[in-house]
Amino acid sequence: MIRKKNLLDHDQSLEQENSSLVKSLEANIEFFQKIFHDNETLIARKFQNKYLPEAKCCVLYFDGMVDTQKLNEKVIQPILNTNLNEGLSIQHLLEELEFKVIVSDKIKASNDLNEMMSSIMTGDTILLLQGFDKCLLISSKGGPTRAIVEPDSARVIRGPKEGFTESIITNLTLIRRKINNQNLKFKFRELGEITHTKICICYIEGLALEEIMAELEKRLDAIKIDAILDSGYIQELIRDAPFSPYETVGYSERPDAIAAKLLEGRIAIVVDGSPFVLTVPYVLAEAFQASEDYYNNFIFASFNRLLRSVGIFIATGLPAIYLAIVTYHQEMLPTPLLLSITSSRQGVPFPTALSLFLMLLVFDVIREAATRMPTPIGQAVNIVGTLVLGQAIVEAKIVSAPVIIITAFSGIMKLLSPTTLGSVIVLRLFFLIMASLMGIYGYIFGMIMATIHLMNVRSFGVPYMLGLTSFKNHNGQDIWIRAPWWSMTLRPKIIGVRNLVRQSTKIGKGSKMG
Repeated sequence: MIRKKNLLDHDQSLEQENSSLVKSLEANIEFFQKIFHDNETLIARKFQNKYLPEAKCCVLYFDGMVDTQKLNEKVIQPILNTNLNEGLSIQHLLEELEFKVIVSDKIKASNDLNEMMSSIMTGDTILLLQGFDKCLLISSKGGPTRAIVEPDSARVIRGPKEGFTESIITNLTLIRRKINNQNLKFKFRELGEITHTKICICYIEGLALEEIMAELEKRLDAIKIDAILDSGYIQELIRDAPFSPYETVGYSERPDAIAAKLLEGRIAIVVDGSPFVLTVPYVLAEAFQASEDYYNNFIFASFNRLLRSVGIFIATGLPAIYLAIVTYHQEMLPTPLLLSITSSRQGVPFPTALSLFLMLLVFDVIREAATRMPTPIGQAVNIVGTLVLGQAIVEAKIVSAPVIIITAFSGIMKLLSPTTLGSVIVLRLFFLIMASLMGIYGYIFGMIMATIHLMNVRSFGVPYMLGLTSFKNHNGQDIWIRAPWWSMTLRPKIIGVRNLVRQSTKIGKGSKMG
């Protein structure tokens, strides 16, 4: 008997090598336990129907990734308590369970090993049945998730307070709620040789350009990497001008911002496990825009947008201009101001250029430390760094007071547009070096070089400076200012070229209800 049993097990093991599943329940359970060996989160729950003892089953799932209440109520209890002897075909019991017993919105019979592995690792449940070489893949995703809250990176006073989470399904639902239209399309794929991270390409059919979609899919297909843990991986791998300090792929945590970009003809990329959704193409004008601009009065919104635009120029150019004037072009300053600056520099051991480099570095160190610290500690670091440390440095005559003022003003201005933080730091350093070498002419020469670079940058074929230098028709209505809604009847050119009309021209200023 022992030899016969060993031969039977040997035959089953050979069959298991040729096919993912066999008709032995125990062999199938052992098969999965070998695949996930040393993984104690794999749960194998065996049970059988109380009316039909031959109906032995086992559910396999990962602890913490499924909704156990749903699994118990919709899968295990119906199989345990249903009289399988009455009205059910025993020969086709697996199919009977799928269509007549198990209560689930998504269920599928399968014998594909890759499909089974993908399902169980994403939170689904595998149901094995004695006597069948197939299994049922049952949707049971659950477990702890982060609640939908307002994103810290883009807070608004007026507007929606919801933000994306790490769940791709939740994020797609938030987008779908904003755009209730059958032309909103979702295309899924997986990236990452090891992680198999699910991503979704979102676009509105009839608005998004087919050329941009084809280029995006081409770049995504070219990605060969072990893991995609955040959308930032994809952002860097698909961007244009990889050595440019400017971002050519946009991102946002706000569903309303992503919906607005989709409605202009852009394409969004949602990554499972990341609350930041990418958008392409991305142009420089988007760095000055905020969601709240479209919810406030257009006059107030335009003023705020102009502040952000001017703030970028001040953040990048103010230190360089101050250094150039104080070092090379002192005749440009009024005499009282020049005397005040000169007196404040008495006893300071470092030249103005080195003082600016040091203080800007200190400011960025304090900013980074305050960002990484817990909120109460971060606030304390900000207070100590900006007030106590700054005053102590001036009193110790390490740097002059005007340098502290220029550093603080430049640092505050760059925070008006957080998405441009990296490019502002790089440009500011570049302008400082040019000004320290050639004065105001160095700064002007640096501006010309930066402008030439910007004019040559493209984002998926779209000019990066799109709309910044045009003020005709609709091109400049949503760039430096935000025009009234009743006048923005057209979408941006190139991006929304397939359907330029945003709203009927009958809607306008002073329109009356009948």
